[in-house]
Amino acid sequence: MRFVWLHGFASGPTSSKGQFVRARLLERGIELSLPDLNEPGFFDLTVTRMLGQLDALLAGNDPVVLFGSSLGGFTAATWAATRPGRVEALVLLAPAFDLGPRWEQRMGNDAARWRAAGSYTFDHYARGRKEELSIGFLEDALGYASFPLPRCPTLVIQGIRDEVVDPGLAREFTRRMGDRAQLALLDEGHELNADLPGLWRRLDGFLESYAPRPTPK
Repeated sequence: MRFVWLHGFASGPTSSKGQFVRARLLERGIELSLPDLNEPGFFDLTVTRMLGQLDALLAGNDPVVLFGSSLGGFTAATWAATRPGRVEALVLLAPAFDLGPRWEQRMGNDAARWRAAGSYTFDHYARGRKEELSIGFLEDALGYASFPLPRCPTLVIQGIRDEVVDPGLAREFTRRMGDRAQLALLDEGHELNADLPGLWRRLDGFLESYAPRPTPK
């Protein structure tokens, strides 16, 4: 079984959530892979490229438990939905569903400027600086289903005070998924890092079948 974490937009593998979950899984002898989705360059980032990175990382037929945060959550759900049978379980944290249309709507007039210039400057939180991103990111995102629906068991964790991703998107996704998905709503914002031990408790019960607790000696 492979365990992989996909970080969010302008984040990276050193994110506090990803590293906290990695440490908890390591206590059980499980290695969590945290690929850097910014590579080989942030400018050319697209969902298609991230899916390709995941294909390369997970070459073969090993079953996967896939975690995704925000943009990484949308990408994880898309990979699971379009590679049926590969993902045993899916954990999505504030997943950025309806990615392309919602991103374009949130940017308003700046989306037209982005198209005209071919690139736009965003704050890159993991790198602590502003970085340019090609319009190819938005155009690529618009080509993907707003709500990819994988067949595997899925846990969605969503903050009710999220100002980046509308909590209604998580509710709509779980409604469409039916009994394959469960939704945990937390009194937090988008980052979901105010109470990492509490976040782990939510994950722990869901992951028991895939990452069992060590048997006491």
